[in-house]
Amino acid sequence: MKFATKLLHGSFGPDAATGSVTQPLYQTSAFYQETAEDMANVFAGRKPGFVYTRVNNPTVMSLERRINGLEGGAGAVAFASGMAAVSHAVLNVLSSGDELVASGGLYGGTSSFFRDLAHYGITVRYASGDRAEDFAAVMTARTKLLYVETIGNPKLDVPDLAALSELAHAHGVPLFVDNTVTTPYLCQPLSLGADVVLHSTSKALNGNGNSIGGLVVSGNRFAWDPKRFEKFRDYACGPLSFLVRLRMRMVTDYGGCMAPMNAYLTGIGLDTLSLRLDRITATAQLLAEDFAASGAAVNYPGLALSPYHAIADKQFGGRFGAMLTLRLGTKERAFAFINSLRYALNVSNIGDARTLVLHPASTIFLHASEEEKRAAGVTDDLVRINVGLEDPDDLREDFHHALSRLT
Repeated sequence: MKFATKLLHGSFGPDAATGSVTQPLYQTSAFYQETAEDMANVFAGRKPGFVYTRVNNPTVMSLERRINGLEGGAGAVAFASGMAAVSHAVLNVLSSGDELVASGGLYGGTSSFFRDLAHYGITVRYASGDRAEDFAAVMTARTKLLYVETIGNPKLDVPDLAALSELAHAHGVPLFVDNTVTTPYLCQPLSLGADVVLHSTSKALNGNGNSIGGLVVSGNRFAWDPKRFEKFRDYACGPLSFLVRLRMRMVTDYGGCMAPMNAYLTGIGLDTLSLRLDRITATAQLLAEDFAASGAAVNYPGLALSPYHAIADKQFGGRFGAMLTLRLGTKERAFAFINSLRYALNVSNIGDARTLVLHPASTIFLHASEEEKRAAGVTDDLVRINVGLEDPDDLREDFHHALSRLT
């Protein structure tokens, strides 16, 4: 079954109770069980069923199964936001005294959360570059997890996932990959050796900017040795240990569950993921080439001048995502450019049907240190562009008009 068909027919079907071909919205807090014995058995996991939406919900479960099927995982858990997915997944593994090694070009919200891990006694070390040897150089005996993004936001760096998975597994630790920017349509990190995949479903998976959410997909190869990963001693299920504890402890006890309405809306958006990304990535490539031809300081993995072009082409199958950046010389010129745009909207989001622009240094990296900004490729003159579904000619005219107004 190919990807576009799997979007509509894989891992789910018409609703068994009603025949509805669209997943029904079960907007309820709790669920009835006929007998006390039934309720006890569902709570104990001896009988399938639903008891409380914080634990599971049919609408949310449908979305989990769909995205898990697209990623080729063993199972998935949905969360209230992308950051809830990141924080729950990381804290599902790490304890005080543990260390995490990450790439430097992470999304500002993730790097802010990693900064706060110091209060939990967890150390985060950043690789100085994107090669596996850069990660190896900062790993120690306490390293328990490697963490990267498929495309850095907004640095647009692209790590070699296969090489990093080999490094991680040689040290007996898992590789976590945030696949938000590329989605499973462009990249399926589990097939490249990753162990856990994370998504902010608020972005391209939803595609309409109408609901936030997050999702964690677990693979089925990493063993999660309870002698090394002590949190799994009571959940020793081999490769499923991470997923079982994530569901039974993290989402249940911490309460960061996805709302049924958000799962419903995201499921509707998911239907058109491949169509949207085909159009969007083609337009992004066109715009990047257009900017480069005009002499603008553009960054996009789809350009041959990008140092990440070859690995991006290999991992993403010739499509390079919706995000590109421009450097405009000064913060004032960056602001003037944004303020002159007609169709591209000044919005702090990515993956929308509409083209969005943002000045990262004054927004999502506002509280980052200068060192963190440098690592993420954030400068005062940088503008992030996330391409949408508008007519490409209208977008070209809009951007060139804004550039022409700069002095």
